[in-house]
Amino acid sequence: MWRVYFQARSLHSSLCLMKTAKGKSAAEHRWLQRQLRDPYVKASRAENFRCRSAFKLLQIDDKFRLLRPGHCVVDCGAAPGAWSQVAVQRVNSARADPDLPYGTVIGIDLLNIPPLDGAHFLSCHDVTDPATHGRLQELLPEGRAHVILSDMAPNASGFREMDHERLVTMCLSLLDLSEKVLRPGGSLICKYWDGGLARKLQDKLSTVFGCVRTIKPHASRKDSAERYFLAQMYKKSLK
Repeated sequence: MWRVYFQARSLHSSLCLMKTAKGKSAAEHRWLQRQLRDPYVKASRAENFRCRSAFKLLQIDDKFRLLRPGHCVVDCGAAPGAWSQVAVQRVNSARADPDLPYGTVIGIDLLNIPPLDGAHFLSCHDVTDPATHGRLQELLPEGRAHVILSDMAPNASGFREMDHERLVTMCLSLLDLSEKVLRPGGSLICKYWDGGLARKLQDKLSTVFGCVRTIKPHASRKDSAERYFLAQMYKKSLK
């Protein structure tokens, strides 16, 4: 079973850390300074997002319009819940316009996810477990989702190729999940780290999706190997 790693610290916590930074390593000091300068860290706090990664999904969705009112969304590796926050805002527009339908947002993570109004969280659940797939089918209207999101990543080992391979394996597992719950014509967004297996992952996605493209939102740091595959037009019939 994976241990999914998500690190989210607010500007406030960064300031507190700066006050107690004596004895920190040079790398830790650089991380703290970067957090303090990062406009997305500041914006996430101002807009009450749980972490800066919310802006990655916002930028992707602003361009490709994947999250529509009434849609059903599965958020894999959801902790701490920032992507689910965005999904709730986008698929539950009925809160602002009663003529629009309510959507469904279900988040999954091995970690505990703090409650979020408008979302249902399966904390301490493994996204690869058939039992989790069954639970999702029970919770989703008609047992199907329009969109699967994945910002999950493994704990960093310090060995780039190993971490790259582990994340690609995680992404490949989403094909099993798609077979169980994704509607024909649905979409998948999954994070990967650039490396030698990226093409293999893209080819695998292309076997069941009509269109697969690589994207790197502006909120993703330029010096990061982080990329996302956006796979659209799911074409494999559900069993």
